Amino acid sequence: MSPTRTTGLRIKSPDQLVAESGADLEGHGLRRTMGLFQLVCFGVGAIVGTGIFVGLSDSVAEAGPAVAVSYVLAAVTCIFTAFSFAELGGAIPVSGSSYSFAYASLGERTAFLVGWCLLLEYGVSVSAVAVGWSQYLNELLHSLTGWELPAALSAGPGEGGAVNLPAVVVILLAAVLLVRGIRESAGATAAMAVLKIGILLLFLAIAFTAFEDGNLTPFAGAGASGITAGASLAFFSFIGFDAVTTAGEEVKNPRRNIPLAILICIGVVTLLYVAVALAAIGALGSDAVADKPAALSLIVDQVTDSTLGGGIIAFGAVVAIASVVLAVMYGQTRILMSMSRDGLMPRVFERVSPRTGTPVANTWIVAAVVAVPAAFSSLDVVVNLTTIGTLAIMVVVNVAVIALRRSAPDLRRTFRVPFHPVSPLLGVGFCLYLIWGTGWTTWLQFAVFVAVGAVVYALYGRRHSRLGRSEVPSVSTRAGAA
Repeated sequence: MSPTRTTGLRIKSPDQLVAESGADLEGHGLRRTMGLFQLVCFGVGAIVGTGIFVGLSDSVAEAGPAVAVSYVLAAVTCIFTAFSFAELGGAIPVSGSSYSFAYASLGERTAFLVGWCLLLEYGVSVSAVAVGWSQYLNELLHSLTGWELPAALSAGPGEGGAVNLPAVVVILLAAVLLVRGIRESAGATAAMAVLKIGILLLFLAIAFTAFEDGNLTPFAGAGASGITAGASLAFFSFIGFDAVTTAGEEVKNPRRNIPLAILICIGVVTLLYVAVALAAIGALGSDAVADKPAALSLIVDQVTDSTLGGGIIAFGAVVAIASVVLAVMYGQTRILMSMSRDGLMPRVFERVSPRTGTPVANTWIVAAVVAVPAAFSSLDVVVNLTTIGTLAIMVVVNVAVIALRRSAPDLRRTFRVPFHPVSPLLGVGFCLYLIWGTGWTTWLQFAVFVAVGAVVYALYGRRHSRLGRSEVPSVSTRAGAA
C-alpha cells in the first residue's frame, strides 16, 4: 500500500498516519503513560458530567418518564458508532481520532471538515460543561454556607447575568493541570471518575428509597416525538467516549486498550444513566424534575428532607463535571495537534514541550478560546450545537469503516465491527434520526458553521497542506519550544 494518495481526494494511508505519529513506537514527543484502567477512567471522565447532572432535567421535559427509553435510544446510537471507533482506534492508534480516520478513508477535505466539527464538539462542549459546573458550584455553596454567587457573576447575559466567572475558572484550572503532564492529568481524571461513579451510586441508593411506580405513569405521554426529542438531548450525556481515541499516542498497547476502553465505557455509562433516570422520576415524578437546574441535588434534598445529602451530590457533581472539562480539553488539544502536523492548522498547535511532554501553547490557546462562550453563552445553545456536530462526525466515522474495509482490506485490525456493513449502516441511520430531532434552528446554525469551515479549508488548509505540497512531517517536529 502506498503511504499516501495525493490525487483526487488527497487520501493519506493508515500506515503513513501511524508512521508519522510514531504510534507504534516509544519516546517520540508524547509519552505513553496510560494503561487500560486509566484509559477507561479517562473515558468515563470525559462522558459523565453535565449531561446527566444537569441535562437530565431537559430530557425529562421532552420525554417524561419515557426518558429512560430516550437514554437507551441514545446509547444504541453510540454503541453502533462505538464499534466503528473501536475498529478504527485499534487500526490507526493516533491522536487525531475521527479526523485521522476520515483522512485515511475519505480524503483531506472531509477530514478537515471533521476536524472543524471536532472543534465544535470538544470546544463548545467544554463551554457547556463549564456552565453546568457553575450551576452545581452555586448549589454546593448554598448547601454549605447558605450563600451563593450573585447571578451577575455566575450566569451569562442570556440567563440573567453578566459573566459566568466560575465557568472560566474551571477551564483555566484544567489548563494548568494539562500543561503539567499527561501522567498528572490521567491520575486526576481517574480519581475523579471513581468519585463521580460513587456519587451516582449514592444518589441511586437514596432515590430508590422513595421510588413509586405511579410516578412513571403515563410513561410516554409525549409519544414517539417526545422520546426522539429527549434522545437528541440525552445524546449529549454520551458525548466524550470518542475522546478515548485521541489518547492513541499516550496509551500503552493502544491497539488492544483503545477498543476495550471504548466498549467498557459505553456499557458502564449506559447502565448508570438509565438507572439514574428511572430513580429520579420514580422518586418525585417527571413534573418535579423537568427543567430544574441541579436536579439530582434537588431530589436528594426532598427525599431526605435535608440539605446535607443534596450538598454531597452537588460536591460530586462539581468534581464530576470538572473532570469532563479536563478530559475534553485534552481531546481538543490533541485534535489540533494532529491537524497542525498535517499543515491544516498553524504550526504552533503541534509543538510539544520537551520538559512536560505536552503541547503547552496549544493548551493555553484552547483554554482562552473556549472560555469566551463559557462566560457569555447559555447552556441550551451550546448543547444543541455540540450534539449535532458530534452526530455528524459519527456518521463520517461509520462511513469510514466501510470505506477502509474496501480500500485497505489487509490493514491490521485488533477489533472488527460485528455484522459489517450492517452495523455501521445502522449507526449512520440512528445518527441521522437523532439529527432530525434537534430541530431546524440547530440545522441552520450547523450548516453555517460547516460552510465557514469549508471556506477556511479553501483559503488556508488546502494551501498549507503538507500532503498537498508533498511534505512528510518529521516526528521530531512534534518536540520543540512550546
